[in-house]
Amino acid sequence: MYEFDPERLQRLEALRAASTDPYPTGFAVTHSSRDLERIFKPEPAPAGAAPEGAAGDAAVSDEALAAAGEICFAGRILFKNEMGKAGFARLLDQDGRFQIYVRKDDVGPEGFGVWKALVLGDWVWVRGVLMRTRTGEPTLKVAEIRLAAACLTPLPDKWHGLTDPEIRQRQRYLDLFVSPESRETFRKRSQIIAYIRNFFAERRYMEVETPMMHPIPGGATARPFRTHHNALDMDLFLRVAPELYLKRLIVGGLDRVFEINRNFRNEGIDSTHNPEFTMLEFYEAFATWEHLMDMTEALIAGCVQAVCGTTAIPYQGHTLSFDGPWRRARYDDLVAEALSLPVEAVHDRDALVAAYAVRFPDAKPDELPASVAHIWERVFDICVEKTLIQPTFVTAFPVAISPLARRSDSDPRIADRFELFIAGREIANGFNELNDPVDQAARFEAQVKARAAGDQEAMHFDADYIRALCYGMPPTAGEGLGIDRLAMLLTDAASIRDVLLFPSLRANATS
Repeated sequence: MYEFDPERLQRLEALRAASTDPYPTGFAVTHSSRDLERIFKPEPAPAGAAPEGAAGDAAVSDEALAAAGEICFAGRILFKNEMGKAGFARLLDQDGRFQIYVRKDDVGPEGFGVWKALVLGDWVWVRGVLMRTRTGEPTLKVAEIRLAAACLTPLPDKWHGLTDPEIRQRQRYLDLFVSPESRETFRKRSQIIAYIRNFFAERRYMEVETPMMHPIPGGATARPFRTHHNALDMDLFLRVAPELYLKRLIVGGLDRVFEINRNFRNEGIDSTHNPEFTMLEFYEAFATWEHLMDMTEALIAGCVQAVCGTTAIPYQGHTLSFDGPWRRARYDDLVAEALSLPVEAVHDRDALVAAYAVRFPDAKPDELPASVAHIWERVFDICVEKTLIQPTFVTAFPVAISPLARRSDSDPRIADRFELFIAGREIANGFNELNDPVDQAARFEAQVKARAAGDQEAMHFDADYIRALCYGMPPTAGEGLGIDRLAMLLTDAASIRDVLLFPSLRANATS
């Protein structure tokens, strides 16, 4: 049950007794706050043109304001100043704030009664004309005012900003209207997704949608969420990745596809992981992993410029530069550097284990993975990843930790694969796709054995995907890019929860 504020319930009764519906409908809005600001601050004159009058909103004449005609505007009251038979308020809509001026002589006794009854947090609809105050502030002079929705919960004492991240994330609806920074974060996130869509549309990619419930989880080594379909009487798994379905489309002849998709992984939660997250995945027939690295650099650098207006942005105490070319480094070189070994030595298990013991003296030798590749992976995760601050493509991943990537023609131990790291975390993962059905079946079998040995993140055997490959998939390169993590970079967010409108949180008594 929910406990309402008794004083606010009494206010509802008083409004209804005064013939004011606290939750009416049927309002037409003609302008947003951004539209109104643009009337006062039109586009700048072309370079070299002689300005008429002062710069900014003073360049707009009273005649031009009058020509804007009647304005209908609505927003939430975040400031109210009553001055006898008149007053000012600032209303917030999606785009920002705008000031209104209410005078009894203009709105009449009934309208002024509505004005007097308004409280902070109420939604208000107004009709009027534009004006400037004596101090020159853009303002809407109100001729008609209506309550659009009553606020039943008092705003926080310090309504101009929330500092408790727990409240901001649990009550995003509150955070959004009291925190301009939060609104800007999600405006940028929307811009990022729009830029990505345009980027791929310009390159003849087809946007597609693939299932979110899979009979067999696949496309990534991750622990899935399980559900049950009653009508079909079968277990299904929430998508951990769309990869295997997107590659089925390549087999079907759709040679350039992308999907902005929601994925679900039943794993831990931390500053860079949420059980539900958004990824971009794209695949191109007859492309290579080297082409995808170039494409990724162009995509992200262009997105940073478009959203932030620069290619050098602050992030958690660092200045990230997205000017190219970006650094490219081999996986084995980075592991060798972390262990102070020559690169040839990290391919020898005995030398690798000895160096690992020196680097981690408390480690127990019997707890080390059996394969060289998995020891590399542990060293990389602990020692290397956090040092990759500026955009860095890490290449030449071992095949043993790349179950869906094609082997390199020059070294069968290595996959034609890269990962992009920025600010010490993985942002993207791409590779030449394995299109040999026999090799892919063998790798699935190895994953099944790993599951049987206790690895709950290992993949299942997907026989239908092998069947699809048997029809022939052309040489293809594909990539997954984390949109949430990209949004973190472009908004200087320390936690993934700050760029998710409704992140997954532990339940509490008031949830």
